[in-house]
Amino acid sequence: MKLFLVLAIALAFNSCYAEQKETKVQPKESRTFVNISSLTLPDKLEICGERLPLEVPEIRERAEREFYLLLQQPGQIILYLKRAGRYFPLYEKLIKENGLPDDVKYLSVAESALYQSRSSKGAEGLWQFMEGTARSYGLRVDKDVDERRHPEKSTRAALTYLKKSFASYKSWAATFASYNMGMAGVSNAMAYQDSDSYYDLFLNEETSRFVFRIAIIKEIMANAEKYGFDVPKWERYSPDKVREITVNGAIANLSEWAKSNGTTYKDVKLLNPWILGKSLPDAKGGAWIILVPEK
Repeated sequence: MKLFLVLAIALAFNSCYAEQKETKVQPKESRTFVNISSLTLPDKLEICGERLPLEVPEIRERAEREFYLLLQQPGQIILYLKRAGRYFPLYEKLIKENGLPDDVKYLSVAESALYQSRSSKGAEGLWQFMEGTARSYGLRVDKDVDERRHPEKSTRAALTYLKKSFASYKSWAATFASYNMGMAGVSNAMAYQDSDSYYDLFLNEETSRFVFRIAIIKEIMANAEKYGFDVPKWERYSPDKVREITVNGAIANLSEWAKSNGTTYKDVKLLNPWILGKSLPDAKGGAWIILVPEK
């Protein structure tokens, strides 16, 4: 009798367990990436309406280098796509206002991965300005404030630079090259090598890859699903919902100021990455525009 009861309980337990196992909610299907070896570089690539001369074997080889190396970084590409949801709306608005090609936004991806990064050479922010260049384009850089980290102001400065450079070269490839090595560097290379085409110049390693990298970033981001990257719009980061507070004068304690304005020090620092310290000096005749979460 005891043996019968034990067997009955075991059978009931196994039946219950099996039922639970069958009805268990399955996790979201994991992403699978296209086998890189099955992909080939498109026969046509362009950036800002300018075609890359891929019919030249050496040019195609350089493009393939960037193509396959970037495809080896699926996590990075997913982050490009997610961060684009936050920054591309701002870029597209300002680019349109300035009458520039929409593809200019991919320059920022190549420069910073759409992250407030700092390079080993000291370039900073979404558009990777060096200190001297930043100041020459109207950005404030000192111990209290670094406007290279201000998304809107740094974007406006970058677009001003690009407009000036394009007016000189009449070529977006040369313009992007100048963003990487400076207008003087590109002009000197053109003069010495007696050529005004970026694709015919022998340049340093970084600049010789730079335009190709931008073109490949555009190709993959604009055709993400083709390359196995399914990142729906609702999974991409959204622009922050904020309100502006105008401050005339200094802020001695940002934490206290944040609390008095219904927010936190953490939110103030995240929404205003250009503020370097725990306080702000007088704005020198102007006013600070500080972003806080929208109520």
